[in-house]
Amino acid sequence: MDTPVHGPSTPLSGGDIPLLGFGTWQSEGDDAYTSVLHALRTGYRHIDTATGYGNETQVGRAIADSGVPRGEIFVTTKLPPDNAGDERRTLEQSLTDLGLDHVDLWLVHWPPNGEARPETWSEFLSLRDEGLARSVGVSNYSVAQIDELVAATGETPAVNQIPWSPKDYDATVAQELGARGVVLEGYSPFKRTDLDDPVLAEVAAAHEVDPTHVVLRWHVDHGFVVIPKSVTPSRIESNFRALDLTLTADEIARIDRLGTQPETEGGVGE
Repeated sequence: MDTPVHGPSTPLSGGDIPLLGFGTWQSEGDDAYTSVLHALRTGYRHIDTATGYGNETQVGRAIADSGVPRGEIFVTTKLPPDNAGDERRTLEQSLTDLGLDHVDLWLVHWPPNGEARPETWSEFLSLRDEGLARSVGVSNYSVAQIDELVAATGETPAVNQIPWSPKDYDATVAQELGARGVVLEGYSPFKRTDLDDPVLAEVAAAHEVDPTHVVLRWHVDHGFVVIPKSVTPSRIESNFRALDLTLTADEIARIDRLGTQPETEGGVGE
């Protein structure tokens, strides 16, 4: 059964993924716990973490304490590249730390040693088939590396999580992933964008919102998943209000033109 979501979503094989999620990179200790708890109480239903973030225990405690039914929360975690070859133990430890019997999405965090590693992908598929993850995907992979996984296994990653923002926008990358049925999920949407850019400022002023709202809504209107991170309650709430914004087709096109156009099929970041 598909996971109920708040706000726009897009389908994956294992259930719908909310387009606006909540990131936890660099959130540690009590900050991770309190921010995830506040995000869930604000209305977010998609929480993104990773083994490498060192906060899965705090994220899991917040999920348990939120009062939100598990079936309404989409949870993502990730395999560190150095753990390739130790997939089962890593995922089982993540589930223990999160206090869950499955995650909704499990990603290879980076190509191990810069390589696609079809054998790791095969393990992901096996663990998905056992029910430990509802969907599986990759992060920071190139389109060519995704094609290598598909050629070896016949199965396409559900998601590729990459650095993404109006500044990073590359229609070719978006189209290549879309053509393969891979959902584009972006991280670091604000860090990688000039929030003082005149185009963003003008669109924001026209709607009486912050440029951050414009950036998030631009992702959602394109069908890109976006996972802004904050530990500040007011900012967590403000980011969620981006779902109330409506951009025109002309505004979206103007924001698209902020993007650089080199073949950036992967990237650096988390």
